[in-house]
Amino acid sequence: MTIRRLRALLPVLALGLAAVLAPGLGGIARADGPDLIFRKSTVWKFLTPDDKLATYAIDDPMVEGVACYYTVPEKGGVSGMLGVAEEVSDISIACRQVGPIAFKGKFEQGDVVYRESRSLIFKKMQIVRGCDVKRNVLVYLVYSDKLIDGSPKNSTTSVPVMPWGAQTEAPRCADFVR
Repeated sequence: MTIRRLRALLPVLALGLAAVLAPGLGGIARADGPDLIFRKSTVWKFLTPDDKLATYAIDDPMVEGVACYYTVPEKGGVSGMLGVAEEVSDISIACRQVGPIAFKGKFEQGDVVYRESRSLIFKKMQIVRGCDVKRNVLVYLVYSDKLIDGSPKNSTTSVPVMPWGAQTEAPRCADFVR
């Protein structure tokens, strides 16, 4: 194969590689990312960024009126500064009804609400949604997994689907589960 042919194939190979790696690099299930609420330093580092806890908020892309707040540790030091640190799997979550709940469409049990990378390629954090049909409650689970071996670290929160303001009835999440 000639150099000219290899150069012609380079953009195609780059696009293919990007398509393969993109899901593992933190693609999210919505157009915009999470909102940073605040960061709190937990371990002081000399001359490099501190280790921190960061709290973020996201809106459920399929359920209007629900916001989730999650806290993740962020590594400091040289590896954190360069963006190559493998973050730990400790993540907490709390979701709340913040307005009238309206479902934008049908969803599967366990659909991904948000996903982000927690290391260069091996670990990602995911927030998934389900519906407790019997109790009319949305259930959110955050967990971290690894490509090589799974991680049992997880946290669960729930949002009862309730009337808001002048509403007299709340929608049933069961009507929107596929």
